[in-house]
Amino acid sequence: MRLILTTLFCLAAAPVWAERIPLSQISNYLNSFAQAKGEFTQINADGTVTTGKIYIKRPGRARFEYDPPDKSLVIVGGGQVAVFDPKSNVAPQVFPLARTPLKLILARKVDFGRSNMVVGHGEDGPATVVKMQDPANPQYGNIQLKFTSNPVELRQWVITDDSGSQTTVILGDLKKGAAIGAAKFNIRQETCSRGFCD
Repeated sequence: MRLILTTLFCLAAAPVWAERIPLSQISNYLNSFAQAKGEFTQINADGTVTTGKIYIKRPGRARFEYDPPDKSLVIVGGGQVAVFDPKSNVAPQVFPLARTPLKLILARKVDFGRSNMVVGHGEDGPATVVKMQDPANPQYGNIQLKFTSNPVELRQWVITDDSGSQTTVILGDLKKGAAIGAAKFNIRQETCSRGFCD
């Protein structure tokens, strides 16, 4: 779980304060695309830095492919999060997506106006920062999203899990609308291809 909660994004922009983006506009942005892919840089809780490629297929699917020498893989699909560690000769660790803050941005319809979901909405230099949690289960942790404007773009998120561990993910430009096959999000298929089928 720690792997997927270790992603950081840097904003290469001048330190100019910008007007806070309304929550309705941010919701509309996330709901405007179903598929996207791009590159990311992740800053883990222990300070190590990894890079890789991210694939998003809403609702409920994502894939984080880590670059060598890491070669780790995280797949979100079928309501689960699976963490594949190439250094261990065991089946992936699997967690319910519902117990992670990632479910909030992978939902079929994102609504930041939902009661109690947004617990913070402010500015950080040129970025708008939105902090969110599951209102029914705040103990599961939270996710802090950074957006830039003109046009609205997601640039970074920081996930704090239920143990307080933080992972920061810094996104490169997301290519939206790119066709991504369903196989990339098939946890069982990936598990079997590694020889861990029942």
